[in-house]
Amino acid sequence: MSIFHNIYEAISDACYIWRQEMKQVVHDEGVLIFFIIVPLAYPLLYSWIYNNEVVRDVPVVVIDDSHTSLSRQFIRECDASADVRVAYYASDMDEAQMLISRQVVRAIYWIPSDFADRLNRMEQTHIGVYCDMSLMLTYKAAYQTAVAVSQHMNSQIQVKLTGNPTDREDEVLVRPLDYADVPMFNPSGGYGSFILPGVLILILQQTLVLGIGLAAGTARESNRYNDLLPMQRQYHGVMRVVFGKTLCYFMIYAVMGAWLTVVVPRLFHFPTLAQWPHLLALMLPYTLACIFFGMVISCMVRYRENVMLLVVFISVPLLFMTGVSWPQSNIPGAWQGVAWLFPSTPAARAYVRMNSMGATLDDVLVEYRALWIQMFAYCALASLVYRHQLRLSRNHVHERLEIMKRKRAVREQMKAVNVKAKQ
Repeated sequence: MSIFHNIYEAISDACYIWRQEMKQVVHDEGVLIFFIIVPLAYPLLYSWIYNNEVVRDVPVVVIDDSHTSLSRQFIRECDASADVRVAYYASDMDEAQMLISRQVVRAIYWIPSDFADRLNRMEQTHIGVYCDMSLMLTYKAAYQTAVAVSQHMNSQIQVKLTGNPTDREDEVLVRPLDYADVPMFNPSGGYGSFILPGVLILILQQTLVLGIGLAAGTARESNRYNDLLPMQRQYHGVMRVVFGKTLCYFMIYAVMGAWLTVVVPRLFHFPTLAQWPHLLALMLPYTLACIFFGMVISCMVRYRENVMLLVVFISVPLLFMTGVSWPQSNIPGAWQGVAWLFPSTPAARAYVRMNSMGATLDDVLVEYRALWIQMFAYCALASLVYRHQLRLSRNHVHERLEIMKRKRAVREQMKAVNVKAKQ
């Protein structure tokens, strides 16, 4: 009967801790923002910003020093492309650079004065393309458009010079080796479909760690001795503390995880090739690993503001280390080892391969096992940390009891002295 009583007491205490954590989430505005509002609104904002996927009609300025039919043909074909719009004409480079500095245009097309003359003399000529490198998407659009138009004009010049009698011979001359350009896993070539899956996974981890850290800062500030755990009977067991807190956070982020990984990609028509059983199997260890990781980080938080400085600072490096926005092969070996310490790294790589490339759970087995290892490792670390916090709380309780005993003894001595004085 004592065993069943202990089990019942442990479950009851864990439910009490879960209930207290839920109350804190609801009543603490900061925790509520990071647990509910940010996971709901932040992905919508990101996805809405990148919903156009690609950059179209990039404004450029043209310096036409040639003023010939060939230069005007080059300008017309650039303006007719989907990626570039000829917005201004400049008389010299200084005027064009002034437009660039004012961010009115993103690139300069300079056609030299001997452009048509060199072509008519059967000599090679060139086009100057000066791009604003502050935004890679506009640079890509302006540069690739100029290259495509120049290649098309080269083909026309070749056809005109050879004088083949049939169109088929012209096609073979211009393009002797034909090829089909089939973009894989991102047919539109969109930036949103490329970057957003990894960002969604990172949002889940960062908001969870921020919320747990804020809750820990609040607990310390409201505690008399700045302890993480209160001095209550229900908090005297490590496992019931870990289980109660985990149950609270997991209930919230089971919903937030489904919103981030299932609903948001479908709302904005991002690739959604993952099968739901495989996606569920991936998100289970990832969510638990993030919860235990947040518990470990929360023990370093003394004040509520500390977690903001710690977690927000590493958000961009974590995105790079996932290998989504920067090639994994170009990341130094030491940093690759550091990246595996964070649950977002294997989760983002696995989620991108499953949702964008149609991979199964067997294809991401390395990342899947890494998440389970991280979950158990951070669970053990969280248990050790909370054990240490419980020890501190008990020491403070004992110190408080000792002080109370000393005060009581002093009061009794004072009473005894007063009695003797009256006698």
